[in-house]
Amino acid sequence: MKKMNFGPLRPILAFALVAFCILTVSRMLLALWMAERVSSSEGWGALILQGARVDIATLCWLFILPSLLASLLPVDGIIGKIWRLALRVWLVFGLWILVYMELATPPFIMEYDLRPNRLFVEYLIYPKEVFSMLWVGYKLELFIGLVGSTMTLALGWLWSGKITRTTKQFKWYWRPVLAIIVVLLGVLGARSTLGHRPLNPAMVAFSSDPLVNDLVLNSSYSLLFAVNNMKSERSAEKFYGKMAQDKVIELVKQSSAKPERFVPGSLPTLNQNIASYQGKKKNLVILLQESLGARFVGGMGGLPLTPNLDKLLKEGWAFNQMYATGTRSVRGIEAITTGFPPTPSRAVVKLSKSQTGFFTIAELLKNEGYHTQFIYGGEAHFDNMKSFFLGNGFEDIVEEKDYQSPSFKGSWGVSDEDLYTKAHQEFTQLNKQNRPFFSLVFTSSNHSPFEYPEGKIEPYDSEYNTRNNTVKYSDYALGTFFDKAKQSKYWDDTVFIIIADHDAQVHGSQLVPVNHFHIPAVILGNGIAPRIDERLVNNLDMPPTLLSLIGVDSVSPMIGRDMTQPLAREDERVMMQFDKNYGYLTRDNLVVFSPGEKVSSYTYNFDTNELTPAQVEQSVIDRAKANALFGSMAYKNNWYKSDN
Repeated sequence: MKKMNFGPLRPILAFALVAFCILTVSRMLLALWMAERVSSSEGWGALILQGARVDIATLCWLFILPSLLASLLPVDGIIGKIWRLALRVWLVFGLWILVYMELATPPFIMEYDLRPNRLFVEYLIYPKEVFSMLWVGYKLELFIGLVGSTMTLALGWLWSGKITRTTKQFKWYWRPVLAIIVVLLGVLGARSTLGHRPLNPAMVAFSSDPLVNDLVLNSSYSLLFAVNNMKSERSAEKFYGKMAQDKVIELVKQSSAKPERFVPGSLPTLNQNIASYQGKKKNLVILLQESLGARFVGGMGGLPLTPNLDKLLKEGWAFNQMYATGTRSVRGIEAITTGFPPTPSRAVVKLSKSQTGFFTIAELLKNEGYHTQFIYGGEAHFDNMKSFFLGNGFEDIVEEKDYQSPSFKGSWGVSDEDLYTKAHQEFTQLNKQNRPFFSLVFTSSNHSPFEYPEGKIEPYDSEYNTRNNTVKYSDYALGTFFDKAKQSKYWDDTVFIIIADHDAQVHGSQLVPVNHFHIPAVILGNGIAPRIDERLVNNLDMPPTLLSLIGVDSVSPMIGRDMTQPLAREDERVMMQFDKNYGYLTRDNLVVFSPGEKVSSYTYNFDTNELTPAQVEQSVIDRAKANALFGSMAYKNNWYKSDN
């Protein structure tokens, strides 16, 4: 039988077939790894078929241009030699990208429970920290990536040379016909649909488990889709549907538990809050804990890793039902310093329009005569913190370069002990000035690859560099700080809050895994009576609460609640952003909005952490949707300022 002659397209089709097989094998191995979750979604068939669809679309996008050029260009002569060289580079580099991204996928899933997405790109702009982290904690993964890359490039280059040398071109009059066919089939394959919208992740999603839906994709597609979305920050309306602006504002105000406090003007949520404490203005210290979920805190029913925090929870105002707004540090920073609600876009710390003139409690306190500072053990440019802080009210920043002879340095900077020692020194000096101070102190020891000084704790895990051990070390460092702070001259005049930015490795089969947003928070200081608060509360409720406790009356756009005031059960609520899914949790229900204007509703059992599908009234959905849309709307319209 005569072999089918694909002419100039033969090398491209051969590489495409190999790439398709690699992507399919990778997907199946990942699916077998997560077999229990795939089986729970009853999605093996959809995973295989829709996965093949995504891979075909990916390969069409990758090879449509070289296929068009191959159809038209000669394969002989000078032009032919140049073209063959260019084609070989394209084929080998394209195959390497596909292979490399699949090799990078397992460790990324282990950390984020998703395929590589925008976080993969965002971390690439911090090569020092990321490479240090990879070298310390992911040597095997680096080795596998290096070997896989080397083999792909070497074997691919040899094979491409062989296959392109035997390529034949069609007669000149067939070339335009072939080019038209290539374009038509390539575009159709890339779009993968005759509908108005081309293929996208929402189109092939079928499971309530975000990771299972991500397995349908390949990692190159997932990454490029995320990068494309990053070109322009899309508003929540693009994902969750539209609502009239006036209705959004009205419902947000109604659900704020303080409708009588809003003041008229062009900034819709500008509201006045009178401080519950009216004495001499106090200092404010926020101790933001890296990746500390409630499941690691013994005093909240978690692992016995935090004896010092457990003790402090009994000494201060502890919030037993505190929930983070997101899954990354910048989301926690956003909530605790600005009170801004979460959106499907990046946190405002990283958005262009919020780099100056954006409301923060630092700017407010600076205008009230406070010295404002940020203390960090690493390099403050990470996640754009330095730019955002300096542009919005923080007067000075203490970072890694400002530590003289620290006792320990890891991938993310100095140890938490060094951080707290520096903080104590700063507070002691600031207290000598005739001026109150505000300081945000951000820990980093409890971050992969989990590095900490030896001999400080009795390890919980037998292996040294584990999250549990660094949680225990970080708690040890926290204890050393409070031993000093309680004996200091600044103690009586300072309100402290210990609060996590987010839980660690937030994942699960739910659209929004509520239990992984549960974090510790406790407010301490002279005059703060010990109590356990069982009210449902968000970390974005803390800025107005803290301002109230330090004696600062405020006018701000924050929609968070002052928890020093009574709060009715029906007004308790939590906002959570899990990738592109937004959750609005109350005592009675959880409403989740997903891309494609999908709405899901549940009841949530706070004791068992179980979600049960449930029907809710349209008014409940409207209230949740208004809050889901408000953040993007406020950012777009420049509403989030102190005043005009």
